[in-house]
Amino acid sequence: MTQALTFLVSLSPFAVFIYLLLKKNLALAKTSFVTLGLTLALAFFYWRIVPQAAFVSLGKGFFVAFDIFVILGGAIFFLEILKRFGVIEAVSYYLESFSKDHRIQVILLAWFLENFIEGTAGFGTPSAIVAPLLVGLGLAPLNAAIVSLFGNSSSVVFGAAGTPIRIGFFGLESSSVPFYAAMINIVGLIVPLFMLWTVVSHRQDRKKLFWEAVPFAIWSGLAFVLPSILVVPLGQEFPSIIGAIIGVLLVFVSTKLGIFVPKNAMTVRPEEKLQTKLSLRKTVFPYGLLVLLLVLGKIFLSGISFKIPLINHSISAFNPGLAFILAGILVVAAWRKTEKLVLRTAVFSLRQAVGPFLVIIAMSAMVQLMINSGQNFSSLPSLIAIVAKTFETSWLPFFSPFVGAFGSFLTGSATISNLLFGGFLAQAAFELSMNSQIILALALVGGAAGNMIALADMLAAETVVGLKNKEAEIIKKIFVPCLIYVLLAGIIGMVIV
Repeated sequence: MTQALTFLVSLSPFAVFIYLLLKKNLALAKTSFVTLGLTLALAFFYWRIVPQAAFVSLGKGFFVAFDIFVILGGAIFFLEILKRFGVIEAVSYYLESFSKDHRIQVILLAWFLENFIEGTAGFGTPSAIVAPLLVGLGLAPLNAAIVSLFGNSSSVVFGAAGTPIRIGFFGLESSSVPFYAAMINIVGLIVPLFMLWTVVSHRQDRKKLFWEAVPFAIWSGLAFVLPSILVVPLGQEFPSIIGAIIGVLLVFVSTKLGIFVPKNAMTVRPEEKLQTKLSLRKTVFPYGLLVLLLVLGKIFLSGISFKIPLINHSISAFNPGLAFILAGILVVAAWRKTEKLVLRTAVFSLRQAVGPFLVIIAMSAMVQLMINSGQNFSSLPSLIAIVAKTFETSWLPFFSPFVGAFGSFLTGSATISNLLFGGFLAQAAFELSMNSQIILALALVGGAAGNMIALADMLAAETVVGLKNKEAEIIKKIFVPCLIYVLLAGIIGMVIV
C-alpha cells in the first residue's frame, strides 16, 4: 500500500466528480450521489473507517443540508410572494424611472437589485430574475445574460443570508471569515465597470460612453462594498442585504444631487410611460419587514440550539429561512390575500428547494466522510489530510481564490465549492502555520467571482432570456473579468498572509 497509491485513491472522488459533471454531462444531483457512493466505498474498504464515524458523517450531512433546505425554501417562498404581488416589477419600475440614462438603469438593476436578491435567496436566483428585466430595458438577450451574471458575484460572499459561510465552512473555525472576506471583497467594486463596458461595447462611440460613466460605476461599487464591510459585526446574514439597501440609497441621493452622473444621458429606445400598481411605501414594506425579522431572530434566537443525539450535532434556533417564511406570510396577511396563495407558493418553493437539498446532502456527507476517515482500523491519515498535502505551498494565499472560483464554476454554488475544498485549504493552512480563516476567506471571495461563470447559473440566465447553446460565447465575454477579480484577490492574499 504505497503512499502514491493512497494519494491517487484520495483524489479519485474529485476526478470522478469532474468527469461525470463535465465530460458525461450528468446532472449535479446524480453526480453528487455517485461520488458519495464512491467515497463511502473507499472509506469502508480502503480506509476501513469505524462504522460509527461513517454513521455520524451521513447524519451530519443530512442535517447540514436540511439547514440550507429551510433557508432556500424560505427564500424562494418570500420571493415568489413578491413576484405574485408585482413587487419585483415595482422595484424595477422605481429604479428605471429614477434616471433616463440607460447605463444608470442597468447598474441599478444588475448591481443593487441583484445584490439584494443574492443576499436573501442566492443559488442563481438573482440573474434569473434580473436578466428578463434587463431585456425589458432594451439590452440584447446575450448582453442581458452576461450583465446579469456579472451582478451575481460580489454579493455571493454573504449570499442567501450567509449560507456560503454558515453551511460551506460547517465544522471549520470560521468566526473571523466574514470580516476577512468582506475586506478582501473590496475588489468587487470593479464589477459595475464590467457591466458598463458590456452595455456600451456595441456602440461606435463606446469609449466616450464608457469613460463618462466610469465615476458612476466606481461610486456604485463603493456604495455597496463599503457598507457591507461596516455591517459585518451584525452577522454574516446581513452584509449583502443591508449593503445593497444602503448602497442604493446613497446612489439615489448622489444622483439627485447630480454627483457622479454622466453629463450626457444614453438612451436606447423612445421614452415609455412605465406603470406600477404599487406605491413606493408598499414596495419597500416587504424588504423592511424581512430585515427587521432577520435582526430580531439574530438577537433573540442565535444563542439557542438543539442537540442531535448520536451524531454530535446541534441545530441553531435561528435559521434565516424562518424569517423569510414569516415575512412572506405577514405580507400576505397585511395585503389581505387568500390562504390559497400561501399554500400554492409553499408547494412551489418546496419543489424548487428539493434539488439543492439533495445535492448538499450528498456533498456535505462526502466531506464529513473525508474528514472522519481518519477514525479507522488501517492507521492511514484521513483522506482530507492526504489531499491537503497538495495545497501546502507558500503560494497558498494566491491560489486559494482560484480554487474557490473553480469550485463555483464546476458546481454552480460557492456554498458547495466551500464544502468541497474548505477542509483541504484549512488543513493546508494549518500545516503551513498560516491563518486558516484568511485562506478560507480568500477561497470564498474567489468562489463569489467564479459564480460569474458558474455553469448552472449560466444555463438559467440563458433560459429566461430565450437563448440556447450560447455558453461558449458567454464564457468568452466573462472569463477575463472573472480572472481579473480572482487575480486581485490572490494578490491581496499574498500581501496580507
